[in-house]
Amino acid sequence: MAKRFLVLWFRHLTTDWFLLRRPALHDTPFVLATPNHGRMIITGVNAVARMQGIDIGMPVADARVLVPSVEVLDDQPDLSGKLLKALALWCIRYTPITAVDPPDGLILDISGCAHLWGGERVYFKEIINRLKTSGYDVRGSIADTIGAAWAIARFGSITPILESGCQMTALLPLPPVALRLEPAILDRLKKLGLTRIGNIAGMPRSALRRRFGKELLVRLDQAFGQTDETIEPVQPLVAYQERLPCLEPICQAGGIEIALTRLLETLCHRLQKEGLGLRTAVFTGHRVDGKLESISIGTHRATHNHKHLFKLFEEKIPTLEPDLGFELFVLEAPKVEDVVPLQETLWNGACDLEDIGLSELVDRLANKIGDGAIQRYLPDEHHWPERSIKPATTLQETPASAWPEDRPRPIHLLARPEPIEVTAPIPDYPPMLFRYKGKL
Repeated sequence: MAKRFLVLWFRHLTTDWFLLRRPALHDTPFVLATPNHGRMIITGVNAVARMQGIDIGMPVADARVLVPSVEVLDDQPDLSGKLLKALALWCIRYTPITAVDPPDGLILDISGCAHLWGGERVYFKEIINRLKTSGYDVRGSIADTIGAAWAIARFGSITPILESGCQMTALLPLPPVALRLEPAILDRLKKLGLTRIGNIAGMPRSALRRRFGKELLVRLDQAFGQTDETIEPVQPLVAYQERLPCLEPICQAGGIEIALTRLLETLCHRLQKEGLGLRTAVFTGHRVDGKLESISIGTHRATHNHKHLFKLFEEKIPTLEPDLGFELFVLEAPKVEDVVPLQETLWNGACDLEDIGLSELVDRLANKIGDGAIQRYLPDEHHWPERSIKPATTLQETPASAWPEDRPRPIHLLARPEPIEVTAPIPDYPPMLFRYKGKL
């Protein structure tokens, strides 16, 4: 499957956030500033202030010369980082792999996701419109590579969606700054008159490496798709995960149960084919308002019995709060183990620890009264009676050593140990006197 990436660029990220909280500033030029070496430096501008010549990095004093009526607000520490992380988590409803691209962008790996929304154009329009409706001025682009999508989102002027394999043609007319190069390299390119990526791409690689170092070649290869580029997701990707987007928001318990049943059947079928079973599972609903609602279960034996797993989830479904409705459901299995097939018995006998019915009963009880209320113990190597057992982690765990179990053990343990004084004529002789609690 070919890789596809969506890059989002929030042109006025921090000021848009302030506008959402102070709508009266919508038509007012305002900036965000922070002190730096005794001066107030602008760290964010809204669209109105940018149109009047104010830009990031400018001292506030210079901005007041250009626009005397500009309003200055104090910037908040790491505001852009917090906003990008929150937006990246919100975008997980569209793809499980979302990453932050400081200071004002997001990178989404959308490989194999767009068809769930009816194609890339519908998918792209859905995301952009939702973000704009939320109050963010955003641009985006879809391409085979992160570098191409990043460049088109910020400097492209034709279509935001590049057909597969067309990134080189689309990038050649753009300026070198679209390659995400360091300012020092950009200055040298400008002095040499290399104002388009096409001017650079046609030069010998040895000359480029000698004049500009390795970074320029790496950025070119990444943008053209000749070198892979990795991203770090904001949420670790779970290997066993199933997603179910909803055409309409789901509010009723019946709809949630249907979605959960479909996800369990799909995930358990996949686990069964691979000879695995899950030990923990998390069912998450993404609400329309951006909030997440989750319930989780655990099992004492790896299983892919979707009916049994549904019974464990069923008792927790009423705790989910749909509010305006869920638009996406995600089922994850963070912990899976091998499932060893058992020999079926020819007759019914007494239940033992290998009986699947026992493990399913324990799962249901633990789901109701808590996992800590059910314990199984194994013998442990220790001469102190109170330390001669240890809790087992699973029903299948066996003693780790051949500690003898036939030795006599105390039938009663004291709540609090008391010292015993012993008198003997010489060491290693039988004792003559005992003194316990002050009595002989």
